[in-house]
Amino acid sequence: MDATNFPDDLVQTQAAWNATYAALAAPRPRDTTALRRRLLLLSVRLWWHPYWETAPSVPAERSELRQVVRARGAVRAA
Repeated sequence: MDATNFPDDLVQTQAAWNATYAALAAPRPRDTTALRRRLLLLSVRLWWHPYWETAPSVPAERSELRQVVRARGAVRAA
């Protein structure tokens, strides 16, 4: 699937989720309560995004979204 098939706000939310998760997983994270709350909020937004109502195979699409966002992050880091 092409990354452009996902709505921009969904891709941005997944990227924010990844960044928040990484910050929480870092050694001795600061303000873990705020990070956990943000992770929960982003998880809810990802789970209930209207895009999933139109997706042919939701589990496969969710996996593809995570892969697309990880790949974009790797390209930006390089």
